[in-house]
Amino acid sequence: MIESILVILAYLIGSIPTAVWISKTVFNIDIRDYGSGNAGATNTFRVLGSKWGSIVMLVDVTKGVVATSLYVLIPYYLSNELARTNFMIVLGLASVLGHIFPIWANFKGGKGVATLLGMALAIQPLVALLCLVVFLFTLIITRFVSLSSMLAGVAFMVLILFIFKEKETMYRLFAIIVALMVIVTHQKNITRLLKGTENKVPLFKNKNKR
Repeated sequence: MIESILVILAYLIGSIPTAVWISKTVFNIDIRDYGSGNAGATNTFRVLGSKWGSIVMLVDVTKGVVATSLYVLIPYYLSNELARTNFMIVLGLASVLGHIFPIWANFKGGKGVATLLGMALAIQPLVALLCLVVFLFTLIITRFVSLSSMLAGVAFMVLILFIFKEKETMYRLFAIIVALMVIVTHQKNITRLLKGTENKVPLFKNKNKR
């Protein structure tokens, strides 16, 4: 019963539509009416600039960390590592689902990459930080957030399966799902990348109004 309540809470935390609330409050627009139409950090970088894109990304990562860490409210999981990891994955996925289908924003959200990063940070910080390095390096070199996100997602799977050789079956499956999910949710971006029409983000420019 308590677990179910925490999973619902994790979904509600993930549902916080950071990009939508910021775009409406600060710019008096709905971020989903511009750019790719997604309510995530990538589109915020593209439409509102690096300052607000960074803020949205930070908050969305934090959502994943907080939601995945809700296990601490149940003493049993503090002393059982296997059960804790499995429950953290469930909580994290609930928050990612909330980000993609936010109840607070008519179920139209982002792609969940930043929240996935927060989830990974809570479960295995070193792997998450290495993925963040891959993301930032790719972003600085190419300025494509979509490509950076996909490579970070694939790197997560490679690190879990082949570098750290995680033995927990559910975690290995989760790593594969992450890589597939990131690629599937970026199908339009892949098409634009292949056509050479994908927009680059303004890393060092801010947009004060639309």
